[in-house]
Amino acid sequence: MNYGRLWFWSITVALGGFLFGFDTAVISGAEQTIQKIWDLSSWEHGFTVSIALIGTVFGALFGGIPSDRLGRKKTLFWIAAFYLVSAVGSALATDWYVFLLFRFLGGLGVGASSVAAPMYISEIAPPESRGKLVALFQFNIVFGILIAYLSNYLIEGSGANDWRWMLGVEAFPALVFLITILFVPESPRWLILKRNDVEQARSVLAMIDPERADQEVQDIKSTSLEADVSTEKLFSSRYRKPVTLAILFAVFNQFSGINAIIYYAPRILEMTGLGTQTALLSTAGIGIVNFLATLIALSVIDRMGRQKLMLIGSFGLILTLGLVARAFLVQSFGIWVPIYLFVYIAFFAFSQGAVIWVFISEIFPNRVRASGQALGSFTHWLMAAVIAFIFPVIAEGLGGGPTFAIFSGMMVLQLLFVWKMMPETKGQSLEELERNMTYEKVS
Repeated sequence: MNYGRLWFWSITVALGGFLFGFDTAVISGAEQTIQKIWDLSSWEHGFTVSIALIGTVFGALFGGIPSDRLGRKKTLFWIAAFYLVSAVGSALATDWYVFLLFRFLGGLGVGASSVAAPMYISEIAPPESRGKLVALFQFNIVFGILIAYLSNYLIEGSGANDWRWMLGVEAFPALVFLITILFVPESPRWLILKRNDVEQARSVLAMIDPERADQEVQDIKSTSLEADVSTEKLFSSRYRKPVTLAILFAVFNQFSGINAIIYYAPRILEMTGLGTQTALLSTAGIGIVNFLATLIALSVIDRMGRQKLMLIGSFGLILTLGLVARAFLVQSFGIWVPIYLFVYIAFFAFSQGAVIWVFISEIFPNRVRASGQALGSFTHWLMAAVIAFIFPVIAEGLGGGPTFAIFSGMMVLQLLFVWKMMPETKGQSLEELERNMTYEKVS
């Protein structure tokens, strides 16, 4: 097994996750300044913050199309280009409408990368380390979030245009991604299923593990190419189970409140009485906790399994969100809300954050993986956009206590979903999972 080459390809593709995280979090340092500069109402402000997420919804919805038609590699190259143009354009925006356009473009890149990148890594990774390698995507997301928070903290106060620099520095990692993606091969499963290029696929697999290459080619061909053409439709009864799992997993992921907290962390902390500088520093602490907890999850996901991580995380999220809700209800803050949020982030990163992209990339068969991954990503980002858009209005209308109580209640439902419905996927090849996760058509 050539782990060096495998890790290089996986880390390169996971740079899409770094830009994903950076682009998602960087707006938190600039959103209040942008609201003042263009005199935005609360609804316009919510739209400005969520416009990238709206782009992400469309990027996720349609990201499976170029992934299937052009290939995973070419799709990732164009995603990198979107990130680069978005970063430069957002930083140089001359009015609100231009800013919205370029943030929307970056959102398209985020959405498409959440389809193409985990899918690519899952298709080149061996079963025994697939969880760890796909989780590199999430690891890079939280690394990007951490760097965005630290970058915002360092740039804040540097001048009248500090918000432009906050957004513009994303161009540098985007350029690195654009160049390095040229050095990864195409997905062997895409080559077989979409181009019938068995020899090229075998050569890619041989670069990873020469001893298993021939057998893996045979497994891919026997499992995927003999399927009835009618079963290629994602919403056929044959794929009801993975479709249901992907949608529910993505919905619960966002009803944890994670993106509301990531986007509005400084504002939430200021609601507890912290000053602007202290709030920004505390969000950097959230980024560090997120990073470390994801690193731990990455090291155990293939040993403990996906379901066990989700069970642990669900209990932790119920508790910490409940404590935040209580603090707002009784107006007892001190240092406790930042601490609760740190622990909340740790539980989220250890469970949902690390598992979502791994799990969704595993449960769909080869023939419909791109459309299945797009469905899961679309659901995830649709809910993220809705919650980010309405969070300022709900928090202002209901207050912090009821808002976080709603999130905590949703995690109770997630616990039931994980306990009763979520299967374990660790240690099985994608072809084994395909046989286990699909069923004969219902007559």
